[in-house]
Amino acid sequence: MNRSDQAAGLGAKLDKRIVLFVAAMASFLTPFMSSSINVAIPSIARDFAVDATTLTWIATAYLLAAAMLMIPFGRIGDIYGRQRLFLYGLTGYTIVSLLCGLAISETMLIVLRALQGLTDAMMFGTSMALVTSVYPPNERGRALGITAAAVYAGLSLGPFIGGSITHFLGWRSIFFFTTALGLLTVVLTYSYIRAEWADARGEKLDVVGSVLYGLTLLAVMNGFSLLPDKTGLWLILAGVACLAAFVLWESHVSSPVLDMGLFRHNTTFALSSLSSLINYSATYAVTFLLSLYLQYIKGLDPNAAGIILLSQPVIMTVFSPLTGRLSDRIEPRILASTGMAVTTIGLVLIVFLDSASSLANIVLTLIVCGLGFSLFASPNANALMGSVNRTRFGMAAATTSAMRLSGQMLSMGIAALIIAVYVGKVQITPQYYPAFQSGFRTAFIVFVILCLGGIFASYARGNIHAQAPAGPPTLGSLHTKS
Repeated sequence: MNRSDQAAGLGAKLDKRIVLFVAAMASFLTPFMSSSINVAIPSIARDFAVDATTLTWIATAYLLAAAMLMIPFGRIGDIYGRQRLFLYGLTGYTIVSLLCGLAISETMLIVLRALQGLTDAMMFGTSMALVTSVYPPNERGRALGITAAAVYAGLSLGPFIGGSITHFLGWRSIFFFTTALGLLTVVLTYSYIRAEWADARGEKLDVVGSVLYGLTLLAVMNGFSLLPDKTGLWLILAGVACLAAFVLWESHVSSPVLDMGLFRHNTTFALSSLSSLINYSATYAVTFLLSLYLQYIKGLDPNAAGIILLSQPVIMTVFSPLTGRLSDRIEPRILASTGMAVTTIGLVLIVFLDSASSLANIVLTLIVCGLGFSLFASPNANALMGSVNRTRFGMAAATTSAMRLSGQMLSMGIAALIIAVYVGKVQITPQYYPAFQSGFRTAFIVFVILCLGGIFASYARGNIHAQAPAGPPTLGSLHTKS
């Protein structure tokens, strides 16, 4: 091998590592923010005198905007360039985080959280696709495991750092801290990633499909928030109608924003997506509800609550790289289905928590949930990304993120609906604690039922190691920027 070949090999190897590092940094940011804000919710409620129902929108506005735009942005990345869109999203996220810290009302904060969701969709719609673009199939599980570990590191440090910051410096400091991390990642991305990936260059963006998809989620989520009022039911029905129109349109358009053939003819892709949706629907609101439980029912301050909540994502951070690597050797459906079953056990344990439950018992339930989720997430992502070819990496990655965000949104929608039914549009004060506990238990019963169904969807997906690989990336698929 001559020196030029060695240099090219070293450059490709360095590119992979830099892309993985930057994607991991971005993967850390948004879950760190989300888990930090969950701990800070009671403090925000006191500052702005926010009722229990409006509280949920501080988290939900972000999720809704991100879920609406994740798949369109993933497709835009395939067509126009994943690195460019990733950098735009990362820069926007950093700026909006700063503005969130300066919000003067709950309305302003909710609007800015929606803008955060928009910029997050630009990042997460492309970050996994960037990693998948530079790593060959036999290394992909390990790389995705590292990005998953970064997500869980954000989830791990969020409650602890966010709780401490909120307790000593106030909740606004969480946004300022995130701004600093975002600025560092922007500099790294702009300075070191000089290649571009656009494997679907020249194809058209499906604007009509993108709008129908967004309207579906907007109608359904707003409908959830207004139930049991009749307006909520009508909005949900309108969302179902938009979904039907979306599926019909995508089945006939020449360049769809979401290829329906991936769902009709690719069982692994379809059931991996469904499994992800179910898993996040059953688990995302756990931290939100437990944060309220620990601070209202157990009387802990934000710092102490954050330390308790740390136990779940720490387990996820430790085990996700291991399960990602295992999924390169063991069928992902086996690992992911086992993870879903373990998560179900953890959710059952949470159902029985009450005001007398010990902190050790609470930590144990979170550890079980964390172990289950770490067994599920990386293998599921590996199965989904390994089931499509290169031209659909951005779409598949965006679908993965969209299923995650849609599941998180539905999870928060279930939580919001149950809080609205059991507590109502009032601030959560001691007189409403019994009602909150009843709603808390009901929510987790619903999550257990969802997770049970997810076990079967996960196991039925089929094997990916028996399928032909999508093929490793080549230097010819990289378009170096001038």
